[in-house]
Amino acid sequence: MSFYEKIKALNIELPAVAAPAAAYVMFAQTGNTVFLSGHIAKKDGQVWVGQLGRNISTEEGKLAARAVAIDLIATLQSACGGDLNRVKRIVKVMSLVNSTPDYTEQHLVTNGASELIGAIFGEQGKHARSAFGVAQIPLGACVEIELIAEIA
Repeated sequence: MSFYEKIKALNIELPAVAAPAAAYVMFAQTGNTVFLSGHIAKKDGQVWVGQLGRNISTEEGKLAARAVAIDLIATLQSACGGDLNRVKRIVKVMSLVNSTPDYTEQHLVTNGASELIGAIFGEQGKHARSAFGVAQIPLGACVEIELIAEIA
């Protein structure tokens, strides 16, 4: 099954690539490596605001991370000239989780993105990962994730 067939089977429609919110680009490529800028969680087209451990549960955070992964995949498609079949490997995912000082389930929140990436890219989606708790994320978003991929 192709990446696109998997996306369709998961009933996912890739959104339009977001415009940068500040002085940066959505992705940069050097050689066959593509670095995707951090994408923040959105719900119903708006920033998904909140803090894990205060007003967002781990399960909600996992859904937010999954939503970020969908946006990242759309940006990755753009970086691949419109063809996700050029993806050779998802190399690394870094997740920032807006959380209280005593919250310790950032890794479970980030699974929302990692599990979706694995479901779509299979073996090529197995990636290294970091998940951090942070005091705040731009615009009050609950999750921000960046991604590094190797493309053909």
